[in-house]
Amino acid sequence: MANQPQSVRPVLSFLDKAGHRASEERFQLLSEIDREGSISAAAKRLNISYKAAWDAVNALNNLFSTPLVDAQPGGRKGGGAVLTDEGHRALEAHRHLTDRLNQFIAEIEREISGNPGATSLSNPLLWSFAMRTSARNVFHGIIEEIIPGAVNSEVCLRVSDRTVLTVIITNKSIESLDLRKGAEAFALIKASTPILMADTETIRLSARNQIQGTVISLEMGAVNSEVLLDIGNSKTLTVVITKQSALSLDIKTGDRMCAMIKASQIILGVE
Repeated sequence: MANQPQSVRPVLSFLDKAGHRASEERFQLLSEIDREGSISAAAKRLNISYKAAWDAVNALNNLFSTPLVDAQPGGRKGGGAVLTDEGHRALEAHRHLTDRLNQFIAEIEREISGNPGATSLSNPLLWSFAMRTSARNVFHGIIEEIIPGAVNSEVCLRVSDRTVLTVIITNKSIESLDLRKGAEAFALIKASTPILMADTETIRLSARNQIQGTVISLEMGAVNSEVLLDIGNSKTLTVVITKQSALSLDIKTGDRMCAMIKASQIILGVE
């Protein structure tokens, strides 16, 4: 028996200027948060974990210049969560574009059905465009200042109302990325890069990036632990440290912590 053609359902994702996707699943989550008024309730409706839902919300708020969700952690029994004006606009745009995409795909399928030599929509080459990528710390920001040097330059990128990242990159990179004051850029930070310490004003450090934040959550693992910091303007920083370090620091939700990041360990990207 000949293979039956597979049904094709278009899936629309938003692609930001750094090349990272806000996937269909995340817009489904936005829709459920808008309906339920709770991240916990939205996670249950979508059959995903509470942590996965919060990770998705934090990623969306970090990727967009204006937060899409205004939420307060409330444990698995639910904290309040509402879509911001920007969140409603993004959700409505996604719904509108999905409807138009469905109409467009239907037209293509009708054309293909009348042309035996046409490429099937189930071709792996076409499906490869739906592949998703992930990054734990990706921040949208505005360049406030560029301090040139003989070989390297220092870029100051504001990513929240109280956080400015200092990044050192080569002058050649400055030129190739066409970086300038007032331009948009994205900062990528590996979760294992920051060093955590208790937030204190009594110790002077040489690290250029000393980011203060409040612990939102702590996920203890067998070897490593994941700490999520609120760094302002609905932006979060994910830090992975050893379990022993987490125990030694006695990290608890609500603690003030300082994340130290070398300026040379941050990657900048633009459109």
